[in-house]
Amino acid sequence: MLTAEVITGQVEIATKVKEAVGAIGGITTIIQEINEIANSISAAVEEQDAATQEITRNLQETAKGTQEVSTNIAGVNQAAGETGSAAEQLLQASGGLAKQGEELSVEVEKFLENLGVAS
Repeated sequence: MLTAEVITGQVEIATKVKEAVGAIGGITTIIQEINEIANSISAAVEEQDAATQEITRNLQETAKGTQEVSTNIAGVNQAAGETGSAAEQLLQASGGLAKQGEELSVEVEKFLENLGVAS
């Protein structure tokens, strides 16, 4: 009878060990799945970080380009002001020349009259 009890005990122990091994196998599978999920999350975070860094670089380049455009616009504005000043001076000079031309024409007319060649 003792032998039967020992055999029954051994069978029960073997059954429990088999169940424990199965449970450990299930736990191992779950741990592997969690590890795969963690790796996927880590890869996604790395991709997100790389994308964020690229966006930051693009924004910096855009800001630099905007600053260059602003500087160029200021230069164009200054050049336009200088061109306006030069045009004003040219207008004044041409007005002076026109007046001198009229005076010269009057003087030439007087000169010709004095010579008796007036038209």
